[in-house]
Amino acid sequence: MKRKDFELSSPVQGDYLTLEGQVEEIVFQNTDNGYTVCMVDGGDEPITVVGILPMLAEGEYIRALGNWVKHPTYGKQFKCVYFEKQLPADTNSMLKYLAAGTIRGVGEKTAARLVAHFGVDTFDVIENDPDMLTEVKGISPKKARQISQSFREQFGMRDVMLFFQPYFSPALSGRIYKKFGAAAVDIVQKNPYILSDEVHGIGFEKADRLANGIGIASDDPHRIQAGILYVLRFNADTNGHVYLPLQKLTDASAALLKVTPEQAAEGIQCLARDMKVVLVSMSDHTAVYASSFFYAERTAAAKLVTLSRIRLSYEDMQADTLLRQVETQRGLTYVEEQKQAIFSTLQHAVTILTGGPGTGKTTIIRAAVSLFANLGLSYALAAPTGRAAKRMSESTGEEAKTIHRLLEMNYSEQEEMQFVRNEHYLLTQDVIIIDEASMMDIFLFSSLLKAIKPGARVMLIGDSDQLPSVGAGNVLSDLIASKVFPVICLKKIFRQSRESQIVLNAHRINEGQYPNLNQKIGDFFFLSRESPAQAAETVISLCKDRLPARYGEDIVSQIQVITPTRKGDAGTKQLNLLLQAALNPPSKHKGERKNKDIIFRVGDKVMQIRNNYDIVWTNTNDEHAPGGIGVFNGDIGTILNMDF
Repeated sequence: MKRKDFELSSPVQGDYLTLEGQVEEIVFQNTDNGYTVCMVDGGDEPITVVGILPMLAEGEYIRALGNWVKHPTYGKQFKCVYFEKQLPADTNSMLKYLAAGTIRGVGEKTAARLVAHFGVDTFDVIENDPDMLTEVKGISPKKARQISQSFREQFGMRDVMLFFQPYFSPALSGRIYKKFGAAAVDIVQKNPYILSDEVHGIGFEKADRLANGIGIASDDPHRIQAGILYVLRFNADTNGHVYLPLQKLTDASAALLKVTPEQAAEGIQCLARDMKVVLVSMSDHTAVYASSFFYAERTAAAKLVTLSRIRLSYEDMQADTLLRQVETQRGLTYVEEQKQAIFSTLQHAVTILTGGPGTGKTTIIRAAVSLFANLGLSYALAAPTGRAAKRMSESTGEEAKTIHRLLEMNYSEQEEMQFVRNEHYLLTQDVIIIDEASMMDIFLFSSLLKAIKPGARVMLIGDSDQLPSVGAGNVLSDLIASKVFPVICLKKIFRQSRESQIVLNAHRINEGQYPNLNQKIGDFFFLSRESPAQAAETVISLCKDRLPARYGEDIVSQIQVITPTRKGDAGTKQLNLLLQAALNPPSKHKGERKNKDIIFRVGDKVMQIRNNYDIVWTNTNDEHAPGGIGVFNGDIGTILNMDF
């Protein structure tokens, strides 16, 4: 094995060590992202190599770039940042490689015969003249072709990795090979933008950089069409739009791609002919949907109409009797608007319940659960995020799941997220109750509706005055505005909530009134400062000293600071730095890691700001509680440990 300094300009930069050797053992390999732990022949002793090494097999020779790191549990390791497979050059190495079983149809005996017969030309014969393999005892023409094909598959990946090396990580290159096989280079050279459609993790910008590198013209039709789809997806992700007006899309695409509006318009028409976008005539404009958004919206609408056609046979007198039974069980007397909401769940298959904070939405959920239990109906409680589901569970005393968990999310062989529960494998519950419905995007809502069985009830609960979902669509507000389904709007603020100035001021703002800023008691205070820097200083004082002194040290973990800007003295970036320094300063007893200009430290409070469907998690508070897959935007936690 060789060790030396190595400098590489692309795809990684900096000084790295190089390790070359044969893979003796695969200790761990994640087939989804390529993360691998393997043992490489190190001469005196094997070397542990970790990193993204997709589709690696025992017996293969690799050349890995990286540096030494010390793992707190497993000790010294070589952390690989780039690797490539290499063909063994001498007969002993060739024999060892072939005997490892990497090539289908070749075991130890066949490997020995091949190397003995062809010597250093063994690999060249296997790859280029497979008919000659029949000269070796025990190899038929069929087996010769099988051996050659398996060999080319192994090192076809090497050619793919080398071609994409300047543009993508080994993990992404591995995905490309997994999708297109040895033909990947030829396919991508003809149309690099196929990657943004077919390979998870490669968007338009990455594909465009590759296209530019291999000389694709800026007005190539493939580029124009891919750029148009990128504009639609970008607006969906950042602004929540499920479609764009035709003229706006044409102008935005032309500006982005630096082509004429006429070229952009032709690209849109080509996409429409290929059914990648759908054009819909509105009253005053033409809407252009990416086809996935159009069909998600249409599927959701059709399923809601189907569900709502079910007529439920509960007369007012019977419903009133059922309600009094629940009041007795709960020890409550419901006000008129609450009764109206509960009656609606009995008499309608689809009910929307909306209201601001403190209006009793949770009380109605509890009543509905009791009502359905009394009727012998099965039910499921769910919410779009883990945090919302946890809050729903705590407030109702019933198990609540994320919608993803309810639908049993997993991944396909193509690494695409999918739900086990769908139109072919329906949910069994008679009633589906969704809290925080304003947080659902159109794809999640459509997937949920597909899985609901005919005849089931759906109860959607949320605050229509809250911001819409991070993803595309404005589901709850659009359903309310449609006036197709019964909507019960709760307005009465109950006694406990009337004592909260936060709740009262929230309702004042919703009604177009100024909040009351002069209260000196309760849970709402207004502190005026002359500059953002002074405001930031006050926030730090409140979090570090004043609030803990008033409410106890435990209050610190419950504080959430909200600011309207990212930049400036009172923006998220500066406030997070100040809060970390004040509440969780550096310590030799705390691990930390720097990512770009942000330091993450054990004890930091962190929030997920983008859905990550790949992370597998476990419940550290309860070893018997089920874990799950996926961490979602808005989930909050604390860094307990760092695995270096």
